[in-house]
Amino acid sequence: MASIYTCIECGTNLNLNTTHLYPQDFYFEAGNKGTLSFSSIDSTKFRFEKEDKVRPFFETVNYWGIQRKRTKIKCNSCGCLVGYIYDDGQPLTISPGQFGLGPSQAIPRAPRYRFKTKALRIASET
Repeated sequence: MASIYTCIECGTNLNLNTTHLYPQDFYFEAGNKGTLSFSSIDSTKFRFEKEDKVRPFFETVNYWGIQRKRTKIKCNSCGCLVGYIYDDGQPLTISPGQFGLGPSQAIPRAPRYRFKTKALRIASET
């Protein structure tokens, strides 16, 4: 049975298709706790904002921290933040990875559209 995903703020149908939904137990490097991940979305329903910042990892003066590059996904109607785009989806090649140990950061990966469940209203289609 399909589900209808709408924005929690304005109620706009976000046109997310359950056939593109990753299983809940699917492993991602960035995690998936409290989120729903899709392999593709209707980009006309969203605005995208690039985010590039350095976050401190340790509280030391000489340590630069972690550089985070991701894209915010916002509802096109009201501007509510509904999720982020991460580049840790399926590998785009059939390569066995570095030293044959599986996919690595060097292998290009498909984008994963990660939506916060708190930002979505989910209803069953009848």
